[in-house]
Amino acid sequence: MHSTRPTVVLVHDGCSDATTWFGVIAELHRRGLTVLAVANPLRGLAHDAAYLSSVVAGIDGPVVLVGHSYGGAVITEAGAAPNVRALVYVAAYLPDVGESHDALASRFDPSPLIPRLRRSEFTTGGTDRATELTVPADCFQPLVAADLDTEVAQVLAALQRPAAERVLTDAPTVAAWRTTPSWALVTGADRALPPEVQRFTARRAGATVLELPDASHAVAVSRPTTVAELVQDAARSVAYCGGRPPGHGNGA
Repeated sequence: MHSTRPTVVLVHDGCSDATTWFGVIAELHRRGLTVLAVANPLRGLAHDAAYLSSVVAGIDGPVVLVGHSYGGAVITEAGAAPNVRALVYVAAYLPDVGESHDALASRFDPSPLIPRLRRSEFTTGGTDRATELTVPADCFQPLVAADLDTEVAQVLAALQRPAAERVLTDAPTVAAWRTTPSWALVTGADRALPPEVQRFTARRAGATVLELPDASHAVAVSRPTTVAELVQDAARSVAYCGGRPPGHGNGA
């Protein structure tokens, strides 16, 4: 017998890891929700979305996918799974089919973080090599976590996992927000992913938008209660019309 209770699946950003959801998970547990924070591989959109799809396929019942920043691209690609009933974008972008992060970002004022990312080579197998990205420690608080104290920002910087550079240039083949209700939390003081990118893509998708004018990119750590409340709103929607509330439309 299939479960009717939604499972919330959290997908972290590049240059991050699943521990950034710690406070959000605690808040969601207090609200009685089942939660899984996946380890996003950060090896490229097709690879990462395929991994997330395999996780979702193993869940009995409806799923609410939550993506932070690049995690938003991953849930956009993997969110077409039949048991995904809602999408939540947290300080994220909602790309369309064929639209990479770099292609989308080129239409807006540039992020001060991107040119400061540290690039290093890694081996993909045999003699194949690729480039991966990390945020330099001295850039982490001012550009990623300005609303956190220095000690916490330093911990997050130490915990970050490198992301393959191709996460910036890979483009989705599916835009799940076109057929699945979406919510978006826009971080108005974000210096890693410009708020203009977040607003534009969220409105284009017809998402339900909440904006926090003074929140940084690290909003899941600095405002876990607010993030959890938005996720709870999405989870509640699953009870309506198979996860598609009446009158909720998405992008053209």
